[in-house]
Amino acid sequence: SLQRRRMMDCQTVRPRPFVRRVPAEGNLRATRATPVTVPGGIEGALRVAWLAPDGGRVKAGDAVVRFDPTEMEKNLRGAEDDLATARFKAQKERAESAADLEKLDGDARVAQLELDGAARFQKKDDVIFSRAERIESEIDGTLAREREKHAREARRTSADLARTELDLLAIQERQAAYKIETARSGLKALSILAPHDGILVFRRDFRGNPVRVGDSVWQGQPLAEIPDLARMQAEVYVLEADASGLGVGKPATVELESAPGLVYGARVARVDALAKPRLRGSPVQYFAVTLELERTDPLRMKPGARVRSWLTLDRLTGALTVPLQAVQERDGRSFVYRRSGAGRGGFEPRPVTLGPAGMGRVVIESGLASGDVVALRDPARAADAPRPVKTGSGPSAPAPPPAMPDFDE
Repeated sequence: SLQRRRMMDCQTVRPRPFVRRVPAEGNLRATRATPVTVPGGIEGALRVAWLAPDGGRVKAGDAVVRFDPTEMEKNLRGAEDDLATARFKAQKERAESAADLEKLDGDARVAQLELDGAARFQKKDDVIFSRAERIESEIDGTLAREREKHAREARRTSADLARTELDLLAIQERQAAYKIETARSGLKALSILAPHDGILVFRRDFRGNPVRVGDSVWQGQPLAEIPDLARMQAEVYVLEADASGLGVGKPATVELESAPGLVYGARVARVDALAKPRLRGSPVQYFAVTLELERTDPLRMKPGARVRSWLTLDRLTGALTVPLQAVQERDGRSFVYRRSGAGRGGFEPRPVTLGPAGMGRVVIESGLASGDVVALRDPARAADAPRPVKTGSGPSAPAPPPAMPDFDE
């Protein structure tokens, strides 16, 4: 009957417990971890040649990453050749410089003898020597002095040039020696060793891919980490649409995908300030949430393990709630149809203030009292209401819209 149908479309408002929980998924990670990075002091890129198994246990001193030595060995051979060449050039320069200086010393000695002879036998007596002889003797003395001066300056210049060339060759030797030292230390660093016992976990890029054999990496680049398994936490992602009320301290539960049914308690330790897409190009955004576990189970928990969690965002002991379909909206304001004994089948619109919503129900913070009866849909739009009848061949006249509640009355 119509009366029974209307009774089924109503609900009495009573105080009841209300819990809003939202799901999230993510991975476990350690609160503390020792990073594994590409060694410093190596110029250029390194190519990964070998990797220890991701997620495998390692002991202190075990190799976890090895790099291709081909380029480093090539650099070492080139630097050794450069050093040998610089040393050969320096030796040759010393020999040639010594020969040149010896020759210039001989020229200087000859010039000094000529100068001494010119000074000793200079013709100055105008009684004995003619004017032409005196002038010629004076010119010879001047030339001897210039030759001796030129010989000294030529030796000094040659010595300076030889020292400069040897200094340049010494710089080349030091550069080659530095390259050799760098290449040798780089060859020693081509194997990264585990600093302590633990589980090796390789880092993922934004696509979720770890470093692979053949990849080029650079000094200081983080490759992996060896976490401390004594303390774990979960990093999960909550849909932006579900994040109302999400904050630090909210309780949560965590379940390992590898151990379904085994639930661990947790609390929200951190929430990202901004929601971000998890996949590039996806419009769906999530808040990254860090959950602090109440206890860590090292036998079952490993970094990177997939987890499912439920976060409790609201918990009320005696809240007035109604089904979501009972709430109507007009002009941005919410109302319900409350039974009054008159009006639309005995219901009247009643403005309400909404609280949190979840699991198909919404909390009514004001506007209703315990015992009120609300309609689950607009009473004027009952399912068994007669439909307009078509007349003739033309279109039927549209039904008039139902009257909307006037909140200002």
